[in-house]
Amino acid sequence: MKYLVIALCVFASMASADDWDALTEPGAIAVMRHALAPGTGDPAAFTLGDCSTQRNLDERGREQARKIGAALRERGITFDRVLTSQWCRTRETAELLDVGSVSDAPVLNSFFQDFSTRERQTREALDLIAQSDGRILLVSHQVNISALTGRGTRSGEILAIQVTDDGVDVTGSVLIDP
Repeated sequence: MKYLVIALCVFASMASADDWDALTEPGAIAVMRHALAPGTGDPAAFTLGDCSTQRNLDERGREQARKIGAALRERGITFDRVLTSQWCRTRETAELLDVGSVSDAPVLNSFFQDFSTRERQTREALDLIAQSDGRILLVSHQVNISALTGRGTRSGEILAIQVTDDGVDVTGSVLIDP
């Protein structure tokens, strides 16, 4: 049993190294769920561009974003473009990471309140990725990332992905808890 535990620990650390390595590849594409923002969805009075009406990062979420950014920078991982939804929690996450210049990409906006846009937005996100040069980081929402990759993510989790003829392959996953 002792050897099994040791083997599992060694395997886990190797997997983690591989996951970080996936983010260092030339042309790496990373998709990140915003850092911790307690709650689900947004308040009924949600207004795009007015952070006071949105579910936002709390202090733990801000600290999580800073830690993730520091971990990326320590490994020399930066991005040519950091694209984010227009929600305040995604933009703040992207800015606190400090791993590249941040700009809005409305196609990454959450469709949690309106699933009828899911297919269109996912297709447009794939087009955005295909048209991008260099290393990009997309900061978005659980529903968008699930539609794009076919898997869930925790707050602050980063997925390294590759776009293939068959869809999207996840090549790595990094999570730093708050």
